[in-house]
Amino acid sequence: MRAPAATVAHVQHLLAQVNQFLKDPVPPALERALRTVPRHRFLPDRIWRSDGQGGYDPFDRASDPGRWLDAAYSDAPLVTQFTDDLPTSSASMPSMVLRTLLLAGLGAPSRALNVMELGTATGFNSAVLCALLGDQAVTTIELDTTLAEQGERNLRAAGYTPKVIRGDAADGWPDDAPYDVILATFSVDRIPPAWMAQTVPGGRIVTPWNSAWCCYGTLALTAGQDGSAQGRFHPFASYMPMRRPHPTTRDAPGPAATDRPTHSTTSMLSPWAVAGGDLDAEFHVGLTVPGTSFAWDTSGDHAPVRLEVADGMGPSWATVDYDGHHSDRFVVAQYGPRQLWDEIGAAYDRWHTLGRPGVDQHGLTIDATGTHTAWVEAAGGRHTVQVARSR
Repeated sequence: MRAPAATVAHVQHLLAQVNQFLKDPVPPALERALRTVPRHRFLPDRIWRSDGQGGYDPFDRASDPGRWLDAAYSDAPLVTQFTDDLPTSSASMPSMVLRTLLLAGLGAPSRALNVMELGTATGFNSAVLCALLGDQAVTTIELDTTLAEQGERNLRAAGYTPKVIRGDAADGWPDDAPYDVILATFSVDRIPPAWMAQTVPGGRIVTPWNSAWCCYGTLALTAGQDGSAQGRFHPFASYMPMRRPHPTTRDAPGPAATDRPTHSTTSMLSPWAVAGGDLDAEFHVGLTVPGTSFAWDTSGDHAPVRLEVADGMGPSWATVDYDGHHSDRFVVAQYGPRQLWDEIGAAYDRWHTLGRPGVDQHGLTIDATGTHTAWVEAAGGRHTVQVARSR
């Protein structure tokens, strides 16, 4: 089916939304790229947009082309693929695309650059890069064969011919390295060694970030001369995590699967303080208490409200129960070699002592051996908060 034609008004509406989100005028080079690349040509016949209540509204090009086109030119993320009823691919908000390019130093490119994009998906990001830098400057990698084929088909139909590689983005693409810029369109919880090795000194690595606790934030790193990198987190973006060909994570047993003795105590720390939507607090906990996730249980089977905490790579877990009456004390049970609620409490206390720093006060240093060191600039200095090894 032939796509309905986007009008000048559609593009103008999108640019107005993007300008409003960025709070500053879009640089001329990026505005030209956004005007040049027709977003609707990179979308499938059916797309979904969040309904704001945990679900998704469908937009179908065949049954309602006008509504579908309006969605295509909204500054909103659009789900383009579901797998087992979960979204597994999406078209990013155009404002997020441009903000990422600005962090990468691509607002006004003044020389020839070599860029690797990780996660081709629909091909829209790749097309914007091609419009900005030229087709020969762009290599894009996609693990999902179906998505790679669709993305390449969309790109060619729109007149763009970057190099499209089917492979694991964690490995990068050494054949065209080194790169001045590496951009990821999915989130990671650590930087793969290949990305470090394939970035020129002074080059930029920009990627959305996630932890088991909090999927939020964007990391912008600058590569050093010795194979190291350093940079800051920025308070925007929540992207799907990087998929791997052979996942290695395993499910933790959790409280329902363990009848061994647990350590019980009472805590004054409210579970809502660390898992109730304060993204600054949740980001700090996620960055500094690695591998720990949470889920709310409001079934009433154990307590009126229970927060369940688990170590995704081991047997440790904790539960925090609210009795429905007392908001100053909570019953805590902990099991395993890690006392998870104690770790979370220590992280929260440190965050509070440092003045409740925002996401953009956090940063990351990666040395030449791959060791990740997180830090916070607050209270008049830089404070190391975690050291983790690349895996």
